[in-house]
Amino acid sequence: MTLDGSGTSSVENRAPLQVARRQQLLAALQRDGAMRISDLSEALGAAAITIRRDIAQLAAEGLVRRVHGGVALITPDEAPAPEEAPPVGRNSLGGRTLGMLVPSLDYYWPDVARGAEEAARELDMRLVLRGSSYDTDDDKPQLERLVDRMGVDGLVIAPRMDTSTAERTIDWLAHEGVPAVLLERTATVGAHHAVMESVVTDHALGAAMAVRHLASLGHRRIGVVLDADSPTRPHVRRGWLEAVHECGLDPASTVEVVLPDSRSPERDALLHEVLDRCLATGTTALLVHADAEAIALVQHCEERQLSVPGDLSIVAYDDEVAGLFSPPLTAVRPPRRSIGRAAVRLVADRLADPARPTHRVVISPSLRVRESTAAPR
Repeated sequence: MTLDGSGTSSVENRAPLQVARRQQLLAALQRDGAMRISDLSEALGAAAITIRRDIAQLAAEGLVRRVHGGVALITPDEAPAPEEAPPVGRNSLGGRTLGMLVPSLDYYWPDVARGAEEAARELDMRLVLRGSSYDTDDDKPQLERLVDRMGVDGLVIAPRMDTSTAERTIDWLAHEGVPAVLLERTATVGAHHAVMESVVTDHALGAAMAVRHLASLGHRRIGVVLDADSPTRPHVRRGWLEAVHECGLDPASTVEVVLPDSRSPERDALLHEVLDRCLATGTTALLVHADAEAIALVQHCEERQLSVPGDLSIVAYDDEVAGLFSPPLTAVRPPRRSIGRAAVRLVADRLADPARPTHRVVISPSLRVRESTAAPR
């Protein structure tokens, strides 16, 4: 591929509109040297995602290079002799960069990131991982850095959805022109509530699996303990409630408690109150989200000489460390690695075919039966 005297590329077998737009893009770069993607989008009257595809193709042909926040023309004296680039597709995504932003790098999310890294490596793509925080109020600055400074071609992200800035962040993601897939989150945009692409665990199904397991052992009063700060909480509660009704049990006759943040001074007393309420209501089994809360509850049982599973069966939700405890806890395990893999593949498919329909992927968790559940005495 070469540049002619006007600075345009000699391309063959391409759609006329694509050829014309890329010629205009190269002409604009030859005039201005370097431009931001947003400026090119406005100047050429094309969506940002379309401009990014054009840039990816032209970069593969050795005609442009990405720079901070945009793109620049490669001059003849710095350009290598490139080979003819293949059309953009799932098999020609090598060299693309994905940005990944998750709210924690030390619990739940490391396995999600490992799955994403595996899928990116299989596609010959590069993954840039960044950690946010459950305490942050605004994810948008980190996302802007990934797009503008790192020049990522796509995003896989788990943004905060419970802050005042969440709607603004989601709107920015929907209109920035970079393919984005939400991890363990769902969102809609615009007046018609168009859905964004997402990959989520069916947490309600996981909770229901736990309830059915406990009911099959003969438990008739199955309570639930939830983490107030977890975005998974409403899904776990919904699955618990639906399965309790399905099994012919009465949710009002058992225990339903939401625990405050682990730093709360009320937390320890509330854990003891959970056990008091179990004894008062005859509750013999609990679904506890998440592992840390389940482990703390077992330790409180030990202090009060209550046997697990003899006096109280416990199912943990998350299975991050539940199997390492003594006794090993029966637990629902979300498909963390599969979540990361599926998200990267969704981004890759979107890069290969921007016009494809929006995909929402729901992956089932699994139940790991261990020593913390048994038939009631």
